[in-house]
Amino acid sequence: MSLSVENRVLAGRYQLVGKLGEGGMAEVHRGWDVLLRRFVAVKLFELRGDAVGGSRFDNEVRTLARLSHPGLVSVYDAGTCGGTSFVVLQLVEGRTLGDRLVHGALSSAQVRALGHRLADTLAHVHEQGVVHRDVKPSNILLDRTDTAYLADFGLARSLGSTRLTKTKQIVGTAAYLAPEQVRGEDVGPAADVYALGLVLLECLTGYREYQGNRVDAAVARLDRPPGIPRDLPADLGRLLTLMTSLSARRRPSAARCADMLRSGPISGVLPDGLLCGGRAQPAE
Repeated sequence: MSLSVENRVLAGRYQLVGKLGEGGMAEVHRGWDVLLRRFVAVKLFELRGDAVGGSRFDNEVRTLARLSHPGLVSVYDAGTCGGTSFVVLQLVEGRTLGDRLVHGALSSAQVRALGHRLADTLAHVHEQGVVHRDVKPSNILLDRTDTAYLADFGLARSLGSTRLTKTKQIVGTAAYLAPEQVRGEDVGPAADVYALGLVLLECLTGYREYQGNRVDAAVARLDRPPGIPRDLPADLGRLLTLMTSLSARRRPSAARCADMLRSGPISGVLPDGLLCGGRAQPAE
């Protein structure tokens, strides 16, 4: 996807001043809100003739608009301009967790802090009847103090809602799919807990547990459980084992994960600036 939109002003208000990233269906640009005079993130969707893409755009906007938590980016506006649909979001200045992991693994204390915030965020999402379905490092934003925000709800689904994909069709990123997703079954909050478990494990080890092509990475978890390092604190190792259980029923809820991860350091700033514990205020 490539849109020639630099320096374009959307809806007479949002000037696009630089691309921040892109995926299969969307591009994210830094924007300047000329009315409120602040920087924002503008996510653009090229959806001409794409009914499923249009449904997912509507789904992401409506889902984010009904959620409110310090660990989620805020939605400011949405609309269509010149055939391009867009959503205006809170701009998180920083990098993704995936970018951070290029520089090495995190300590157990840092992972507890990060995991607590993300699990607490997912607990709120699940309480609102929503499953994210694509928790992965590139969908976790870190601001300049390394405070985490869960992003990209394009594949999110409200429990009990109509599917946007066919039954047995795999939705999500292969390396972080829960076993039930690999089998093409309907998924619930436990799938997000599984993915978060793999993300936290990757933060500790510095490498992705299930690698290879899409099929190999997806199927591997049906053949073997992830390798949990033996030198981890016992409670953290046990929690990661439960979070990545093959059985969805054995996995703790996101709220329970947040409570268990809170047993580590809960105040102050950890090395590398990773804030721990508590609900931080959203970035301006």
